[in-house]
Amino acid sequence: MSKTFQFPNGFLWGGSVSANQIEGAYLEDGKGLSISDIMPHGIQTPPTTEPTEENMKLIAIDFYHRYKEDIKLLAEMGFKVFRTSIAWSRIFPKGDELEPNEKGLQFYDNLFDECRKYGIEPLVTISHYETPLHLVREYDGWANRKMIGFYERYVRAIFDRYKDKVKYWLTFNEINSILEHPFVGGGINTHTDQLSKQDLYQAVHHEFVASALAVKIGHEINPDFKIGCMVIAMPIYPLTPDPNDMIKVMEADHKNTGFTDVHVRGYYPGYMKRYLKDNGITIHFEPGDEEILKNTVDFISFSYYQSCCETADPAKQIKGEGNLIGGVPNPLLAASDWGWQIDPQGLRYIMNAMYDRYQKPLFIVENGLGAVDELITDEHGHKTVIDDYRINYLKEHLLQVAEAIQDGVELMGYATWGCIDLVSATTAEMKKRYGFIYVDRHDDGSGTLERYRKKSFHWYKDVIQSNGSSLFRE
Repeated sequence: MSKTFQFPNGFLWGGSVSANQIEGAYLEDGKGLSISDIMPHGIQTPPTTEPTEENMKLIAIDFYHRYKEDIKLLAEMGFKVFRTSIAWSRIFPKGDELEPNEKGLQFYDNLFDECRKYGIEPLVTISHYETPLHLVREYDGWANRKMIGFYERYVRAIFDRYKDKVKYWLTFNEINSILEHPFVGGGINTHTDQLSKQDLYQAVHHEFVASALAVKIGHEINPDFKIGCMVIAMPIYPLTPDPNDMIKVMEADHKNTGFTDVHVRGYYPGYMKRYLKDNGITIHFEPGDEEILKNTVDFISFSYYQSCCETADPAKQIKGEGNLIGGVPNPLLAASDWGWQIDPQGLRYIMNAMYDRYQKPLFIVENGLGAVDELITDEHGHKTVIDDYRINYLKEHLLQVAEAIQDGVELMGYATWGCIDLVSATTAEMKKRYGFIYVDRHDDGSGTLERYRKKSFHWYKDVIQSNGSSLFRE
């Protein structure tokens, strides 16, 4: 690779968070409860009936009250883009009201104004694992067709309100997660043991229609809007050269590409129709659904953390600790403290695969390393974290991103996950830290909530300032 390589002009460098993992203030200014308020131990464990004190997200990092301080720190790093989400239950506390909550709308007005003050583009996820709890309990979430109407009302409210402040939107976070985690990904209250494939895939269809409807409405309200889908991207390799393993890879890939195919092409692909038929699933299309699905996305965004393998051999089908959407661990790869396998080249591979398939701009909106950080005092008396492991992880991934761009992939931007420490979605811990900024809060609830710049803060500032050329310095 050329040592003088620079990322494209206008490349959107930044970072990502979600409302439910940073904001706190879970009942403030009229906000209603969402599913995140009753998930004190993350997405792998059952929810509680009511919010409980051990739920770190109820306070999170108190971004709701400290957003000005935090946006200023991101601006200091030179952020061009800040991906966050709107908490649906701040705007419609129960989800099925006719009128939005003005105080909720005002908070995001203030936040987006603060971003724009520093020239930071907000990239806003409309629904990020925070379905209003009332919609879950009253309607069974996205299993119910009525959700499309509730989502449409919410979408119109925020598109109208922020049409001059937000240009970039994502319809659903990691939409393909619904297959493995229907409560988190689809607000579906029916227990997975009782949830039929018919009901699950009908819920997926409702989300597809809602997503396409958001694209349609958005382009009507402001033709300059860029609206994308967002998926978990995970390269899948055969565990052995056995052709049966390769067919398993193809079938596993189809589970994910089915989501991008519908979003980008506007119809169900043949292999998806076969899967539905083979499993006795008949998707109910309402009149007009087929036409709505033709409102396709402007770009594809994705999270990338790991790759996995597939095998047809039942004896080798061992689920990886960190593999949230299936797959078996790759014996050739190292893993993070949480069992997520580290594969920088997998990022180049998946970028090429997606771009070859769709010829649509891509946007990496999550990538990062969850690790245990130690706050120390340096020789100048400043509190910091020497997180060379995070710097190395991000650098190795960004070098592969540069390779993919040279391969011809059109990439809009790169936003690391958890640019400021937040509460983990998978485990609901603070100790699993991703940020460039350390937040003094711990899993026992202690801490001052003070913010401290880690070593990676200054490293990423340099990457952004040099538009990526610092990655190639010896």
